[in-house]
Amino acid sequence: MLMVRAFVFYVFLVITLIFYALLAGFLLIMPFEMRYRIITQWPRLMTWGLTVICRLDYHVQGTENLPDYPVVIASKHQSAWETLAFQEIFCKPTWVLKRELLWIPFFGWGLRSIRPIAIDRSQRRQAMQQVLAQGTERLRAGHSVIIFPEGTRVAPGERKRYGLGAANLAIAANVPLVPVAHNAGIFWRRNGFIKYPGTIQVVIGQPIQVQGKTVQEIMSEVETWVEETVKHLPSKPSEML
Repeated sequence: MLMVRAFVFYVFLVITLIFYALLAGFLLIMPFEMRYRIITQWPRLMTWGLTVICRLDYHVQGTENLPDYPVVIASKHQSAWETLAFQEIFCKPTWVLKRELLWIPFFGWGLRSIRPIAIDRSQRRQAMQQVLAQGTERLRAGHSVIIFPEGTRVAPGERKRYGLGAANLAIAANVPLVPVAHNAGIFWRRNGFIKYPGTIQVVIGQPIQVQGKTVQEIMSEVETWVEETVKHLPSKPSEML
């Protein structure tokens, strides 16, 4: 049954993705904010599809920790789920991501239309300058910036070195940095086809103020909070139907 549900979900994903990708081309003549509101309905549709088709829902703790203005968000990255659901959880987010994602047929077309910060990870100095310049611009335009400090998806129970980009951007833009932990990887595993039913737990931490701190101190706070919080989240799907 899990395999059937996953197959139906991917059929739903492909059909809707093609529609929104083609729509993105027609929307290029529209103002960016209007285009953004329309195209970002697709990830919201995907979270709905996961709930209805795969019985995979989510619960968020700590929404009271989110300021009512744009911030830098530093999150654990375990699966593709957070790249969809965070569009619904956070207000008007944009992403720092690898530019290769823009080359994916259909998906990349829609992604390009909402102006993510697409970096070349092989050019580290240029990538950092791009994050600082474009990230500050996005924040001033009212969009929070989501960064995955580990740089790639990391399986539950594993960890990678946290990069400093999120702290650098928060300092440059003089905004707080909000840490986020979750356990999505136990339900939607990296490169996994099956989506296990249950409820993903997302925890939003208190904003970390950046004034008077080094980037290393800031990211140490982020890493400590995220990794300790993840340890206390369920490590197995709540149901295996």
